[in-house]
Amino acid sequence: MGAPTQARGHVYALVTVLVWAVTFVSTKVLLVHLAPIEILFFRFVIGFAALAALRPRRLRVEGLAQEKWFMLAGATGVTLYYLLENIALTFTTASIVGVVVAAAPLFTGILSAVVLKERLHAPFFLGFVLAMAGVCLVSFAGSGVGAEGMGGTGLVGMALALAAAATWAVYSVVTKKVAAFGFDSILVTRRTFAWGLLFMVPTLPFLGFSPDWASLGALEMWGNLVFLGLGASALCFVTWNLAVRALGPVRTSLYIYLVPALTVLASAAVLGDPLTPPVILGVVLTIGGLLLSERGK
Repeated sequence: MGAPTQARGHVYALVTVLVWAVTFVSTKVLLVHLAPIEILFFRFVIGFAALAALRPRRLRVEGLAQEKWFMLAGATGVTLYYLLENIALTFTTASIVGVVVAAAPLFTGILSAVVLKERLHAPFFLGFVLAMAGVCLVSFAGSGVGAEGMGGTGLVGMALALAAAATWAVYSVVTKKVAAFGFDSILVTRRTFAWGLLFMVPTLPFLGFSPDWASLGALEMWGNLVFLGLGASALCFVTWNLAVRALGPVRTSLYIYLVPALTVLASAAVLGDPLTPPVILGVVLTIGGLLLSERGK
């Protein structure tokens, strides 16, 4: 694959994690009136509607042979990943969940080695250790929390977050398979969202879906939901899929290391949170780990 194509892949991946890193601001505002499952459902409905308006034509697949991959993409990348992450947050702190989920590149690398026969070298694993050290510094020092949430029910939360990271790895590998079909990325993302929403609907009654419809009329609410739906969902899933198509699932997944670092930098810029020396060191380690892992792929 040519250098220009790979360069675009890196840009797509970086744009994706930049947007995902600032979604905490919108989510924090919405959580005042909406439960996590309500935010999740509405953002993907908005994302699906936007993609349907952008590409109204039908995507014709070759029966179940191709459809099953879209079903798996929707189940893992939309439904299971976000549900596991949201439920994990009810058992432990956001910082711990963020650290555990950031292990997704390791799962993606191992799964790709098994399924796609991709070769991994020592720098990939050394980079993982370095990046995770940075993620821990950023997450714990940046949030001002230590080890609370690691005992009792916290272990359940960590297990759920670990399952979310593994689920995202499956989604990344499935995305590579879907990319091989050669379909338009917007149509692919739209179909993935459709299956994700379809799988999500049966879970709504059991996860507290009972939105305050009156509050949804507020401009602030709709502004943040539209950002999550159009930016964090419709745009970012398309750019992530394009990045996977250009770079492969392993190299693209490495950018997940940057999300906690970018989040704390956005928090400093938007909310005025302080950048302490441990946080700055964590950002440097995270970027160094990403670059080292890139050499090992």
